[in-house]
Amino acid sequence: MYPLLPFFLTAVLGATAVSLGIIEGAAEAISSVLKFMSGRLSDRWGRRKPIVICGYSLSGFARPFISVAGSWWMVFVLRFVDRVGKGIRGAPRDAMLADFASHSNRGKVYGFHRAMDHTGAVVGPLLATAFLLAFPNRYRTLFALTAIPGAATVLLLLWVRESRADLKVGTTIPKSLIPNPVTLPAPLKRYLLVLSVFTLGNSTDAFLLLRLTEAAGGPQLIPLFWSVLHVVKMSASLIGGAASDRVGRRPLIAIGWTVYAIVYAGFAVSNSLWALLTWFFIYGIYYGCVEGTERALVADFAPSSERGTSFGIYNAVTGIGALLSSVVFGVIWNAFGSAPAFASGAALAIAAAILLFVLVPAPTDNSVITPGG
Repeated sequence: MYPLLPFFLTAVLGATAVSLGIIEGAAEAISSVLKFMSGRLSDRWGRRKPIVICGYSLSGFARPFISVAGSWWMVFVLRFVDRVGKGIRGAPRDAMLADFASHSNRGKVYGFHRAMDHTGAVVGPLLATAFLLAFPNRYRTLFALTAIPGAATVLLLLWVRESRADLKVGTTIPKSLIPNPVTLPAPLKRYLLVLSVFTLGNSTDAFLLLRLTEAAGGPQLIPLFWSVLHVVKMSASLIGGAASDRVGRRPLIAIGWTVYAIVYAGFAVSNSLWALLTWFFIYGIYYGCVEGTERALVADFAPSSERGTSFGIYNAVTGIGALLSSVVFGVIWNAFGSAPAFASGAALAIAAAILLFVLVPAPTDNSVITPGG
């Protein structure tokens, strides 16, 4: 569904680039704020799986209703609910993975998780492409069919067993999620500061899809392009996550942010569809380098008893940055065109890659021993 939303919003429902930025930015922002709350809850309650199931259930319920939306603000509400579900499940799920992994294989575990996520994002758009070729312009029917994988996800989660060795297992949900100030290790604070610089230029991928849709003259092949991108993401995630266990987290993240800058610069100066597609597929390398590695770095720095909270704060930083960057990106696009908007994102990515080595130390096996120090 996602690669079709920019066209559906702008061409069918009459939304502008600013509206698109508000929809996607606000959706990601609420998602990230809730990740902090749900992550904190999972640490204090000593349970992660019920929260994860609740989040996936809410998203699976909301998405199909986009099929009956008659205006862009209705899509805004449904995307908002969808991202609420993502916010509820995100940090507890990442913390579950950290509980299953060790310092020596965290990158591989998170890389594999992201690869499986991208596998789903390959199959879905391929099915969407086949559907639209057989039934042109039946976008609403296609959106309604998302109820099937949503229900399947929740059913599959029933077989997952969570590890609670490092948690204080409670029997009731705590009344207060934040009874005391949250104290993070100093290296994690520094990383989150640098990450905030990058996220200010990390606008929603919907703008890349919108630019591709313009160059392609329509949305029919956009799900196919999105699917190919996720093939690159899938392969790069398996390689990048495992590589971070061997060569270090910071070099992989810096490489990813540099690739991001190159891609955005390419989108700023390119006009042909083939050139834009080349940059778009290279963009998958950025995801492979950073998605699993960033989460592994957070797990390296965070105490085991505060991982849910730490992942929640990490996601809050990325989400609030996504809101700000997406709205500003849309304003720049409307006022000056797409090229200056993409160029601003490239500049911030390069700045963040440099600051990563200046401010953030390399994690070690005992990185989590000194919270606040």
